[in-house]
Amino acid sequence: MGKFLRLFFGCHARPDRSFFFRGKQFPICARCTGELVGMILCIPTLIFFGCPSFGTVLLLTVPLIIDGTIQKLTAYESGNIRRLVTGILFGIALLCMFVYFHRTCVWIAGEILKCFGSDPAAVDQIMKRLGGL
Repeated sequence: MGKFLRLFFGCHARPDRSFFFRGKQFPICARCTGELVGMILCIPTLIFFGCPSFGTVLLLTVPLIIDGTIQKLTAYESGNIRRLVTGILFGIALLCMFVYFHRTCVWIAGEILKCFGSDPAAVDQIMKRLGGL
């Protein structure tokens, strides 16, 4: 499972940037662990509350981008708790972006069907059922 997670996240799994439990290193680093936790937490949130606005989703990505960029370009070294928190926010945003991507694809497919002469009312009904915009 650890190799799959490292591949899925493209994780470096560096020991100095990973959590340990009972002397064993997590298979992915603290930031990727946060992303995984964020994605898992996002599922019930999406079910019960729906997707936040796209602007909110974009704002959730900012802390990870800033932290990662500063860390990459300077001598600053972020801590694992900060990596975890920024990863959680990014994981939530990532799953919400997939929802927005799905809705956009459904909407585009519906518009294409309408252009080729399909019944607009029927297409709108199908789009609504599939979660289009």
